[in-house]
Amino acid sequence: MANFAVTVDDAGIAVVVFDVPGRSMNTLTADVVRELGELVARLASDDAINGAVFTSGKSSGFCAGADLGELGGGFDGDAGGEAEKRALFDASYTLNKLFRSLEMCGKPVAAALNGLALGGGLELALACHYRVVADGAKIQLGLPEAKVGLLPGAGGTQRLPRLVGAMKALPLLLEGKSLSPQEALALGVVHEVVPVERVVAVAKEWIAAKGDAVAPWDKKDFKIPGGGPYTPATTQVFVMGNAMVRKQSFGNYPAQLNIMKCVYEGLQVPIDAALRIESRYFARTAGTPQARGMIRTLFLSMDQLGKGASRPQGFAKSDAKQVAVLGAGMMGAGIAYVQAMSGIETVLIDTTQEGADKGKEYSRKLTDKAVKRGKMTQEKAEALLALIHPTTDYGLIAGSDLVVEAVFEDRGLKADVTRRAEAELAENSVFGSNTSTLPITGLAEVSVRPDKFIGIHFFSPVDRMGLVEIIVGAQTSQETVARAIDYVLKIRKTPIVVNDSRGFYTSRCFGTFVQEGLEMLVEGIAPAIIDNVGRATGMPRGPLEMNDDVALDLSYKVREQARKDLGDAYHGGPVDALIAKMVTELGRLGRKNGRGFYDYAPDGTKKLWPGLADLAPVTVTEADAALIEEIRTRLLYRQAVEAARCMAENVTTNPREADVGAILGWGFAPWTGGPISLIDGVGVGKFVTICDRLAERYGARFAPPQLLRDMAARGESFYGVAKAVAA
Repeated sequence: MANFAVTVDDAGIAVVVFDVPGRSMNTLTADVVRELGELVARLASDDAINGAVFTSGKSSGFCAGADLGELGGGFDGDAGGEAEKRALFDASYTLNKLFRSLEMCGKPVAAALNGLALGGGLELALACHYRVVADGAKIQLGLPEAKVGLLPGAGGTQRLPRLVGAMKALPLLLEGKSLSPQEALALGVVHEVVPVERVVAVAKEWIAAKGDAVAPWDKKDFKIPGGGPYTPATTQVFVMGNAMVRKQSFGNYPAQLNIMKCVYEGLQVPIDAALRIESRYFARTAGTPQARGMIRTLFLSMDQLGKGASRPQGFAKSDAKQVAVLGAGMMGAGIAYVQAMSGIETVLIDTTQEGADKGKEYSRKLTDKAVKRGKMTQEKAEALLALIHPTTDYGLIAGSDLVVEAVFEDRGLKADVTRRAEAELAENSVFGSNTSTLPITGLAEVSVRPDKFIGIHFFSPVDRMGLVEIIVGAQTSQETVARAIDYVLKIRKTPIVVNDSRGFYTSRCFGTFVQEGLEMLVEGIAPAIIDNVGRATGMPRGPLEMNDDVALDLSYKVREQARKDLGDAYHGGPVDALIAKMVTELGRLGRKNGRGFYDYAPDGTKKLWPGLADLAPVTVTEADAALIEEIRTRLLYRQAVEAARCMAENVTTNPREADVGAILGWGFAPWTGGPISLIDGVGVGKFVTICDRLAERYGARFAPPQLLRDMAARGESFYGVAKAVAA
């Protein structure tokens, strides 16, 4: 076998070492499943084998679950209907039957988990009669399928509740939460926690001493811990569980509801029937647009882009050793921290030494917190801080491989620091601007080498946000793009590449969410309704809250700069007047000064500012189901149609980058898989029809681009087209 090695000792105990060749982590590929079937048949039929221990040949872990690359490989086109559901059922039920045959092989089987066991990996372990796990700080055990829109499809929804009870199992299943070895032991998911070098020996000792080849649920006296679905205590679990799922997911995630159904129905029947129920719900869930979009974007596309899939080919890999950061404010300070975390010498420049030192202090606070929590040693913290050199001296830029400009969004200021920095840079060094809205081509006009000028747009807070948007100007060379991507990958961020335009991709599309909320506000819809429904779409905040978070004065400055740049082509409206009054007359700048659309108390609580009603009189105080759905549609479709315009205008050229950028960059509703996946999931034709209705009622901002109309006429989808082109 290619994926398993089997040795049988003198006591007849087979040690099965799971080791997929050429991979850093074991996964349940089609070849693995086929070989596992042959292996189980041998265990059951070979009289020389008295029991078996499953372990891993990889130090990284036991098994990370099913190969989502294989599962999601068919998710680039339109849904396959009943044929696809049948294929998904077969995939799940094949594993369920296989694991059940292992469980029923008539011989004791133990799992010796020398590393993490997630998803199908833990489900394989649960089908073993005994589980021993290594004592390691980084080892995790869990069923994380819900995080990518799926439910466990190889017995997880049935064995875990039978093992620990529905009350304890449901939070793990619904949230996809992982357990440490000690937590798993306390919960009863595993039987022993031992040093890693002892896991196989202890598992063999159990088989030799008292190996029991019958699972608890196959014994006549088995009772579900805590009782079945009809007992008073467990009935309450499902009643409360339904309410909690609705509160937390707003009905956006089919997986969570189907997990509840799976457990509820499965616990009422014998395990074999329960496994068929699970496979049916798995197929029903995996075929939804939500699962397809989430698997594709949050797993497959993230993995590809995180490995540099957008990097232009033909250029030697670069390795930034020293990088200068211009501006030690919150953004510059955050950039300095992530650079130092990656071992990059960082020159942090500000207008005053006090400002530069304050920027370094940001890193000191983060490292102090990490040391106190045991996540970083004091020595590592000091080494990190030693890499950051706060200064006002532009001469220290000499020798830098890259400069990242992170000063205020002012064209004149950016021009000044560009000239000063370029005077010190080596010929082949790259200059990157962290601007979030100003076109790169315009900023590069002051550069003496525009081919090495590029946008490198970070998101705040830099240490927690995983995306970096790389913006290609009119004269930016492909080698510069490659070097920017190398830098982003070195600091462990995910890069997307977009072409130049006002607001680029992320700021442009994110702005539509905030803008649409403001449009509703001036229409007279109560602000509480706007923000409550905004959160219910799956966005991290309502549009008014979000505006406060990014700062109203920033919104005002961006509008004023756009007004200057576009001249007569700029079309303002009531929203502009509202923002101007809030900022220039009332000094309400948002969360940063405790006064925006909300009032912010020192203890962190907030409430809507009562005076807002004087600026935007409320005429809609109640929202029925129809209005709620209309607000949801407006907020989501306004962002999605803007993303489609970016595709049509060649701002973004790859739907995967558009979707990943949306979710990582501004928190676009993850359940959709991103705005492009949302369009595909709805269907391009239907999306166009809905946008036309919205445009007729609310204005041209909803009008779909010609690209969408052409795709609808041809029956195409973004990912279907992308797949055809790639082929």
